[in-house]
Amino acid sequence: MPTAAGKSSVMFQIENEILEIGVLLKGAELCSIIKKQTGKEYIWHADPQIWANHSPILFPIVGGLKNDSYKYEGKEYHLPRHGFVRNNHDIRLIAKTENSLTFSLTSSVGTLKVYPFEFYLEITYLLKENSLNISHKVVNPGKKTLYFSLGGHPAFNVPLYENEEYEDYYLEFDRKLDLETNLLTEEGLISSHTRTVTKNDSRINLHKELFNKDALIFRGIQSRNVSLESKISGKILSVEFDDFKDLGIWAKPAAPFLCIEPWLGYADGESATGDIKTKEGIIELMPSAEFSASYTILLA
Repeated sequence: MPTAAGKSSVMFQIENEILEIGVLLKGAELCSIIKKQTGKEYIWHADPQIWANHSPILFPIVGGLKNDSYKYEGKEYHLPRHGFVRNNHDIRLIAKTENSLTFSLTSSVGTLKVYPFEFYLEITYLLKENSLNISHKVVNPGKKTLYFSLGGHPAFNVPLYENEEYEDYYLEFDRKLDLETNLLTEEGLISSHTRTVTKNDSRINLHKELFNKDALIFRGIQSRNVSLESKISGKILSVEFDDFKDLGIWAKPAAPFLCIEPWLGYADGESATGDIKTKEGIIELMPSAEFSASYTILLA
């Protein structure tokens, strides 16, 4: 049965022997992962004084647009940062089983005003032992090419335990990497300036100044798995993102959470033309075609 979750939405819950999760109907947003043995909550509680989201779904864009606008066939349209799914109240729960929840959103008169493409979006949360798989399906029911980006944005509590500090935590990739992040402008656009984050290393140590200049953006990252770990309590969780070629890492500066964000696409660059057909990182889906991508959160 659904339960009340604040003033503006309803939450659906499923569980197995190890985990219990909650998903808000608004935005089909994951809002809770609890390990039943310990009672620990892994998902950020969306404190509105800091950052009022848990794990928004990013569609049909990831990041921001130059001047919050784009062009399609000579007409200008406007979309907010990360698109319109995360605050959407038209999402429906279409299937619920003992270990899964499936939600859908279909293009409407409202979406067509800001995004002139017919689409069908489906999100499924599937529990299996100590893991949660989050899958996305995009279908193009229209007669013209569908242009979109897609991403996840789960925020995890850091630190997880009371006797730990933010600086006790680090990210561990599945291989040694040379990682550079593109610095963002004040408008949230990708600039031509970069900063080296790792050099032949698999680890990023967390500290409260790490995100003073916004997110770390790794386009075309070679890793497919990253773990959140503590120097005191060991591995906390890992995120596997085989279907996502880009990755964002972000938190509000000095806030007690960390977002690990599998992406297909990213914000506009400073020199973006605004044409959605040539937007860097955009996905093209032909009429009647279907696209799917998933990532998995595994608790240690």
